[in-house]
Formats: sequence, structure tokens, C-alpha cells
Amino acid sequence: MRRNRISPVRTRVAVGLTVAALAAGATAGAGPAAARPGTAVAAAADCSAAYRIEQKLSTGTTWRMCWHYDSKAGLVLENVSYQPKGEPKPIKVLNSARLAQIDVPYDDGSVEWDDVTGQNFAQGLMNLAPDECPGGAIKTVRVADAIYSSPNVKGLCTTTRSRGHAYRRLGDDTHKVYETQGRDLLVYTVNKVGWYEYISEWRFQDDGTIGMNAGATGSLSPDDYDAGDGRGWPLGKGAKAYATSHSHNIFWRLDFGLDGSSRTRIEQYDSAVTAPTGRQEAPAVKTARTPVTKEFAGDYEPYRWWRVVSATGRNKDGHARSYEIVPGPTTKYPGRSFTRHDLYVTEYNRCEQFASNNPGPCPAGAGSSVDKWVDGQALTHPVIWMNVGFHHIARDEDQQPMPVHWQGFAIAPRDVTAMNPLTPRDLAWQNGHWEPRS
Repeated sequence: MRRNRISPVRTRVAVGLTVAALAAGATAGAGPAAARPGTAVAAAADCSAAYRIEQKLSTGTTWRMCWHYDSKAGLVLENVSYQPKGEPKPIKVLNSARLAQIDVPYDDGSVEWDDVTGQNFAQGLMNLAPDECPGGAIKTVRVADAIYSSPNVKGLCTTTRSRGHAYRRLGDDTHKVYETQGRDLLVYTVNKVGWYEYISEWRFQDDGTIGMNAGATGSLSPDDYDAGDGRGWPLGKGAKAYATSHSHNIFWRLDFGLDGSSRTRIEQYDSAVTAPTGRQEAPAVKTARTPVTKEFAGDYEPYRWWRVVSATGRNKDGHARSYEIVPGPTTKYPGRSFTRHDLYVTEYNRCEQFASNNPGPCPAGAGSSVDKWVDGQALTHPVIWMNVGFHHIARDEDQQPMPVHWQGFAIAPRDVTAMNPLTPRDLAWQNGHWEPRS
């Protein structure tokens, strides 16, 4: 994945564009204003038609959002709302969501790349052919300094796709089978960095779940066949050419705005397992809730999870709406301080946009990576930073071209609606009831 270094001139231009975009809330020429901290935002996407995505899925759920294209992060989604059938109005979920870094250190220590902020990630937006967006629409993105095409890049796909069973249940008495096939809205771009091509995919499910995924494909760099010291893997005939192993440490930044308020709260849950005693047939599990009131760095452990809780919204059962953070497979890279934790929660600061090599503008001494921003500040407008790692040890099957390897995570609704948002009418009475009501 090695590539030529970026020229100083191009780097300065890119940084300037990002600063301007942050100051304006969007890239020049269009796009919505960024959500401001502590300000309630309308649940419906509030932007011009060209920068609006709205999709009603066949199962009855509607997703709405705005988008703009940042000169560093690439695609940024804003004012994301979810409206399942039966809900009278959209439910605001996110103020904004974006890639926050792709850190790529090589195992031999020879080089480390910041693919988002240091390697023209956004300028490498690729044109998509119609068959790369089956059944969907390809939007044109204005990228003034695009590397591989004209400034008007047909690079943003929005489409829908089946994900298989959303649920299946055999009725107790009628033996009727209740089942439905889930449907997702997919929003994605492809950005070329060196020999790699990154598919940035956002998956909005009809049950309210949002999946953030990055797929790496393209080619192994021909410059990588130089690791003969045990840090690589032999490719081709015999054991003469070795591909250097490396890591992909990918960060996402999520700014929640549940029910239109940025004043969400964070809760951590840990469960302890004890051996069976007395007449118990199995070990017992007790779960404890810990409110997170200050900035922190967290790590996944068995029986640990977090949720982001709405400060204002409740479902029809009177329960506080929230979203649970659902981790994906990860290989944590301990080589850098900013990659040593799975999750960071910081207080909103407009200058803190990227998990490492952050271009700012931040005050002097603030640090340029997310670990430096966790300093015990009280949380009133928390921002979530997720770190998902993949250690890429090449294999013969990686050539040629290289199959996509995915990494990512999801956020899943917890008490956003009173029941499964896809519940069939015949079962709607079962909210909290196990027997038919007379």
C-alpha cells in the first residue's frame, strides 16, 4: 500500500479547504449548515434537494438525511432521522457522522500513513458505473481538485438492498408463520488512496440500526514485496517476494442528536458472572449501570457495552430512547496512544474533527489526536469516536485485484420504539403481554 508522498503544495491547499469547510459548516457551493452544540435541530433533513437523501423502504421505514463533501473526510452525513411505520414524525438520531481517520502503520516500522488527513483521501473520489449502484441513483459530487476525474465526480451511490430475514415466528395456536425480509438503504462512495480503494458504506436498516463499514480493496502495492525479515508473507512462486504486513486503524466520529437535542448522556453496562450456588442450575449474571459524566477512553470487555441516551425523548411505553453501540471484529493496534482504546468520548469541540493528524484549527497545546482531548472535561454534548482495527497479513488470494476486507461497527436502537418497528398487525397487542387479552 505504499505510495508517493503528497507534494507540499497540494497538502497546503487541502488543509485550507478543510478549514474553510469547518468554518462554513459545509464545502463551498452547497450543503447544509453543521449542527451547533446544544441546539435542537428539526428531525427532518433540512437542506436543498441536491443534498438531501430520503428513502422510504418497502417495509414502511423512512430514512432522511443531508450530505456534503468535506475536503478531508469525504462524505459527511448530517441531520439523520428515522421514521418507522406508526411514528407520527421523524426521530432525529445523528447531528453528523463521518470518517475520522485511516491510520496505516507498516509492521517493519518503515512508514505510517494518515490516509484521510495526509494522503488526499477526499480528492481520490472515484466515478461509479451504473452497475456499481444496482437499482439506485448516483449523485454528482463537486470535488474541485479531484485527482482521477473532472471536478464533477459521479461518486455517491444511494440504493436499497435486501439483508435477509428481519424476523421469523411460528404462531403458537394458528401455526401461521410471521416473517419478513429486511430492507436497507445503502449510501456509499469509493475513494482511491495509493494502490488501495476504500468503500465507505453507511447502511440504514428498516429496524433503525445504522451500520458504519469501510471496505479496503484495489491492489497490493508492488513496492510492498520487500519484507524478508519475518514480517511479511510470501506471494507468487516460491518464497522470494514478501508483502509487508500492515494495519488499518479506522476511526469514525458520531455526533448524536437524539430527538433533536445534543445534550445526550452516556451509560456503560458491565455484567459480572458468579458460579451457581444452592439450587441454581447455572451461573448467575448481574448487570450494573455506570453513568459516564466525564470524557473517557473505553475498551470492550466480555459483558460490557455502552449506550447513548436521549435527554428529551421517550417511546410510547415511557422509556428513554437510546442507541446501543455494537462493536464489530477488531484487532487493536497498541503502537500509538490514539489507537490503544476502542472508544473515546469527548465533549464537543468544533476544531476536533479527526482522530489523528487533526488539522484544526485548534488552540495551541490542544494536541492533534483524540487521546489528547480526553482530559476529564464534563460531558454536556458528547461526541463518540470509534476505533476498529484490521491487521492485514497478505495472502496469495489478495492478488489480483484484492478482495474487499471489511471493518466497522453499528449502532442499534434500544427503546426508540415501544415494539419492533416491523411488528405485523396481528402481533401488535403483545407489547408486554404473553397471552391474548380477552
